[in-house]
Amino acid sequence: MTNLCEDRPAMSQTADLDQSVYQSPFTWRYGSEQMRRVWSLVYQRQLWRRVWVALAEAQAELGLVTAEEVADLRAHMTEIDLGRAQAIEAVVQHDLMAELKTFAEQCPLGGRVLHLGATSADIQDNADALRLREALDLLLETLADLLRSLADSIERWADTACMGFTHIQPAEPTTVGYRLAQYAQDLWTDWQELSHVRKAIRGKGIKGAVGTSASYAELLRDQELTPADLEARVMARLDLAAFAVATQTYPRKQDWLVLNALAGLAGSLHKMMLDLRVLQSPAIGEWAEPFREQQVGSSAMPFKRNPVNAEKIDSLARWLAALPRVAWDNAALAVLERTLDDSANRRLMLAEAFLAADEILQVALKVVRGLRIDREAIARNLNRYGGFAATERLLMALVRAGADRQAMHERLRQHSMAAWAEMARSGHNPLYEMLREDTELLRYLSQERIDELMDASTHVGDAPARARALAGAIREELAGRRD
Repeated sequence: MTNLCEDRPAMSQTADLDQSVYQSPFTWRYGSEQMRRVWSLVYQRQLWRRVWVALAEAQAELGLVTAEEVADLRAHMTEIDLGRAQAIEAVVQHDLMAELKTFAEQCPLGGRVLHLGATSADIQDNADALRLREALDLLLETLADLLRSLADSIERWADTACMGFTHIQPAEPTTVGYRLAQYAQDLWTDWQELSHVRKAIRGKGIKGAVGTSASYAELLRDQELTPADLEARVMARLDLAAFAVATQTYPRKQDWLVLNALAGLAGSLHKMMLDLRVLQSPAIGEWAEPFREQQVGSSAMPFKRNPVNAEKIDSLARWLAALPRVAWDNAALAVLERTLDDSANRRLMLAEAFLAADEILQVALKVVRGLRIDREAIARNLNRYGGFAATERLLMALVRAGADRQAMHERLRQHSMAAWAEMARSGHNPLYEMLREDTELLRYLSQERIDELMDASTHVGDAPARARALAGAIREELAGRRD
């Protein structure tokens, strides 16, 4: 049954929205205010103006514009007037040109030199690169918090034996900490990949209509400096590296690399939350996500404690995983130096991919910090199923004591099948008693030794040590990056 209240925000978040027309859930429901600010129209225009001013400042150093004109631009660079820009856009049908005209109107001295030699992508694509980098920084900060919380949990539960599952069937024991370490390891890989992608972000640079810098070469015809020198001065002011070559835009492969990294993060969180949903089911009942005192699980069934946060993460992760294909098409189907068929979908794809990733990270952090581990359920399941797994090491001990491996394997198999059938019928697992009373086994091992070997809680190998080592390595790398 659909849970209509699975993640409803406070009504104060929607009070100023006109809900008689469509509003994207990312406007108010999914993602943090910080991430929404990065992808807002106001912040977009602020970044455009930052690039325009950086261009003008570099041109002033070369004597192409005056210091007074640059000072005028700088004085008005934060005065965003969306109403005026949108009124102009309704006429000119070009959002960046509308913002350019709005900015120029506000600057009686500097307005005349705005955008000198530039094409739209010289402004927009450098601003987009700055936004990508800032959005990645926000995600990396939250992901680092999630990894630290997971490291805490790994260390806390490193020694707690629980039943492991393969094929969604009881297999051999593992530990809670070791299972958590699997998720942390994947997320650590995502953190490294996102860090790599963030470090590699490049702007288009200042290269003009088809990337040849011809317009800037014309401006600099009587100068000793080159268009590359001008570009270097602009990009230094933006603290942003530029691609060595570009067409009218920066290579759209960059968007694809970013979206792939976000989809990888989504895949790791989907796996973790799907496992949580399985472990929260009453049949296992070992883990549960936090559930508030007045939270409603179902409109029809008052007893329900649905894993709504894990389900939301999986839902948004599934959607996010589909977006790299759009970025792939934008990169692969861009014809010659520029086609505009990427423009409309990038307005949706980039912002909403980051908002979805931000939402699933924020919710995952809440789930991990409030994760409930039921020791009694873990012990019950281990007692019920662990003995079947422990027959493996009992077999090895029997062989080491001189028994025939094939004969003992068959004997243990018959006992296990009979015990499983009885457990399915009555709920009682008689395997331990059956093995302790088998005279053929007692020829090689004492009852005390059989009991010791059948204690599945000690059959976890070096899982605790591996889990702790991973947690320590994650902490060390995060601390190094922070320093």
